Formats: sequence, structure tokens, C-alpha cells
Amino acid sequence: MPDVVIIGAGVTGIQAALDLANHGIDVHLIEKEPSIGGHMAMLDKTFPTNDCSMCILSPKMMDVSRHPRIHIHTCARVSGISGGPGHFRVTVTKMPRYIDEERCNGCGDCIAVCPVEVYNRFDAGLGVRKAIYKPHQQAVPDIVIKDPDHCIECGLCYDVCGREAIRKEDTEQQFAVEAVSVIIACGYDVFDARKKEQFQYLRFPDVITSLEFERMMNASGPTGGKILRLSTGQTPKSVVFVQCVGSRDMQADRPYCSGVCCMYAIKNAMLLREKYPECEVTILYMDIRAYGKGYEEYYQRAVDAGVRFVRGIPGEVLTSGKQLIIRVENTENGKMVELVPELVVLSVGLQPPAEAEDIAALFDLPRESTGFFKPLDDKIETVATIKPGIYLAGTATQPRDIPDCVAHAGAAAMRAFIDATREGSAE
Repeated sequence: MPDVVIIGAGVTGIQAALDLANHGIDVHLIEKEPSIGGHMAMLDKTFPTNDCSMCILSPKMMDVSRHPRIHIHTCARVSGISGGPGHFRVTVTKMPRYIDEERCNGCGDCIAVCPVEVYNRFDAGLGVRKAIYKPHQQAVPDIVIKDPDHCIECGLCYDVCGREAIRKEDTEQQFAVEAVSVIIACGYDVFDARKKEQFQYLRFPDVITSLEFERMMNASGPTGGKILRLSTGQTPKSVVFVQCVGSRDMQADRPYCSGVCCMYAIKNAMLLREKYPECEVTILYMDIRAYGKGYEEYYQRAVDAGVRFVRGIPGEVLTSGKQLIIRVENTENGKMVELVPELVVLSVGLQPPAEAEDIAALFDLPRESTGFFKPLDDKIETVATIKPGIYLAGTATQPRDIPDCVAHAGAAAMRAFIDATREGSAE
């Protein structure tokens, strides 16, 4: 059977790879990060069941790493494509890792001796990592990567590595894959809250984003699962979630609803109430969009748990000394509400990833005005594109939650499987 290339190894790419491999198709999984897993690996719990995110994702990651038909290429990107349907030649550029991937066993001895600490992007900038590191403890592949931009070449890692897996010099490499189909599952980025200056993000330490909150809430995160005020290190007594930051906002050039923000804010609010029953939790919203199976019931559970919902979006977050002040009109009754929270969480929306433009240009694919990839049809052919053999999956086309991404991955995988079966029969 011919091979299939999948661009992106978040939960969408992982599911598509497993579906294809379990049907006897060889898959090349291309991921730009040092580990597969995507954004889902950063989350604490999933809605509406409150299941542990990594308890769901980690077994899939291990299945991918062990499957004989799945070939993982991390720190890699697709840099070229030629040919046509059924006979694509995909050029992959693998960026230098400064590690011998065959020798490294992920023991972490080099991490322990490294004296350099920098902000950890996986922890949304809240935690630190070393100049040689693993993104997180459950990384796949379970090997380290050296950051040449921050490494001071002290030599300690070379001395401690008994397998001599660390390289002083490394260069990018290119290889080609013959593929019958390509699935683009490049995921998403979150909206940069700095663009909404009125909310004081990065100007006041107790205004954080939802992704930073997720890393705080996660037991493996930088605070060990404790929600803390960055200004004092103390547990906040009151928390306000501000919805639609970078969603349904014409001024921010984000007219669309990001689909998941209402539900992940409700989830985080409920978890906060469970962990800190004395904490006052308020959600400022435009509309509650609980559209999925069990989502409306989940919203009602939050109300019953004591989460306060106020229909209104504040114009700004004010500060008085070290105190945050939010004034907002409750549009349900026309009354002004003044809140004095100790922590403000901005529910940032989803947007196309930075590399979407390059991928679209490389494959000559159209994009929506929002920047997401345009499928062949919004109702029927939601995974197909104008290019036969090139498919889209997950949040490449629009914001989706995890169950929708998994379902969409299966649809794209089956289209690629049909192509592979047809091509295999022809041979």
C-alpha cells in the first residue's frame, strides 16, 4: 500500500495516523515541535467529563510511537511537494536537534546538570526549562533536545552523557516521501492577548490567559496544580473569567466564534470551585454557547456549583494601586456591576497557526478570510480540498473541540485510505 503524509501531530494528526496505520497504511507523521501531542498535552482536564487530558492522549501517543507502520518525524516541516494525486513527492526538512536520536534514551542526566534556565513555552511562559530539555515528562519521542540559542557550551552535558548522544554540531537534513495523499492537521494558535491593551495583559501580573491558567491547574505544571496570584504567590479569593478575547471581535479582526471558549471557561471555573470552595468565581460572557452533547447540562452544573454568570463584556480592566477593578453592565437587567477580582483570566480564542500561510502557499490551497483553510464544501466535503489527494482535518479549517477533531480526523483518514486502496489496486 502507498504511504500517507500527515502534517501536524496534535490529537487530530495522531488519531488520523492511528486510523490509517490500523488499516495497513504506512504513515509519516510530521511535527514541528520536539514532541507530538499538540495543545491537548498542555491541558489539565477535558469537558464535559472532566477526564484527565493526558490520561486520554498519552496512550494514543504511545500507540503511535510503537506502531510499526507509523514513522514519527519531530522538529520537522514539509518544505516541498511535487507530483499529483496518488503520486506525491513530499520533501521534509528536519531541523537540527543536536541530539543523536538513536543513542539518546531520555534519562535526563544532562537536564539535571545544565545550569541554564529559560522560560518554558510549553508552560505558557510561567515555568522554566533548561537549555537542554524535554518539553514535558510524557514527551514522545522520549528524548531531549538542545537549544543552541541559549546553550552556553559549558560542557557538563557532554561529560555526564554516558551514551555520547549529545552533538556539538548539527545541521538540518532533507528527505523525500512518496505519498498517495497528504492530510493537513496543523492545529491552531491562541489569540495574542497583548493586542487587547484594555485588559492589561502583561502589564499587571494578575491578568493571565486561559492557557496559562490551564498550566497552573495542571498537577505537572509550574505550580504543581495550585492556582496562584503571580504578584503575591497567594491563592486568589476571587477570580473573574472574561470571555470572547479575540473572538466575535471585529476590532481584533476576529469576527468568528472560537467555539470552545465558553466550555473551557466553565470547566476551569468548576475545577476552581472544587479545589477552592471559598473562592468567588465569576464569568463575564457575551452568550453562552453550549452546543455539544451534554454541554448544556455541564453549564447547569457550573451554576449549581456556585459559579456566577454575568452577561456583559467589560470595556477594560482598571487598576488602583495593586488592585484590579472591572466595571461591566449586566445586559440582562441593565445594572452596572463592579468587581474587584484578585485574578483575571482572559479566555483567548483560537486562530490559524503561524505556519498556515506557508502551508497554503506550498500546496496552493485557498484560505477563508479568517485565515483558516477553505474546504471544498462546508457541508459535505469538509475534509476535501480543491486539490485531489490533499485533505484537511481538525482546526485547520475552523475552531473545533477535541471530540470534533477526533471525528474529523477519522473522516480525513478514510478519504486517504480510499485513495491508497485505489492506488494499491491499480498497481
